[in-house]
Amino acid sequence: MNLDLSFGALVVLALIALLFSSLKIFREYERGVVFTLGRFWKVKGPGLIVIIPGIQQVVRVDLRTVVLEVPTQDVISRDNVSVKVSAVVYMRVIDPEKAIIQVQNYLNATSQLAQTMLRSVLGKHQLDDMLAEREKLNRDIQEALDAQTDSWGIKVANVEIKQVDLTESMIRAIARQAEAERERRAKVIHAEGELQASEKLFQAAKVLSQEPQAIQLRYLETLTVIGADKNTTIVFPLPMDLVKPFLDKAR
Repeated sequence: MNLDLSFGALVVLALIALLFSSLKIFREYERGVVFTLGRFWKVKGPGLIVIIPGIQQVVRVDLRTVVLEVPTQDVISRDNVSVKVSAVVYMRVIDPEKAIIQVQNYLNATSQLAQTMLRSVLGKHQLDDMLAEREKLNRDIQEALDAQTDSWGIKVANVEIKQVDLTESMIRAIARQAEAERERRAKVIHAEGELQASEKLFQAAKVLSQEPQAIQLRYLETLTVIGADKNTTIVFPLPMDLVKPFLDKAR
């Protein structure tokens, strides 16, 4: 009798364990890829799902956005400059069936592909583009990466280049280039100022040449400005045009 009770208890416990093993609970951001005898059946979830133990297996897939750190890569730019570039990739699963069936480990596969794409895309651009046009490069890498991962059921939402490290010699060369550029702009601005000043002086000379009295007034004004400095002795020529009217009257 006791043996029968013990056997019955074991059967009940086995049934309870079997029941619990057949119940799976998936959160709102999770899906279950169900296989029946090794063949794909359907994607189920979220909530409570029931599977047949021993016959069906389920693989849990997270649909939330995942941030992948792309390790620092050695990149040679189009103008043969060696730099070290690191980036981050924002991706998520949009098709759980493809993510499980089409690729063995979609996270590792996406990470490896991101490293390859980073070197490939940046290698087509010059160093100045890497430093000044990061948004465009981010978009180019994202589009190239997303096109490859689409068959895996993966959506690459964004790619951000974190850092571009240069060698010390290249940093010094860029500093010298920036300094030369600033000097060039200063010279251009100075030359433009001289050109504008010469144009204004030319216009003023044309106006003064039309009125001799204006030239005399300008001459007297210059004498007044110079005479304001009491510590300076200046020998200033007296224009004959200024004294000619007086000489004519004296005759």
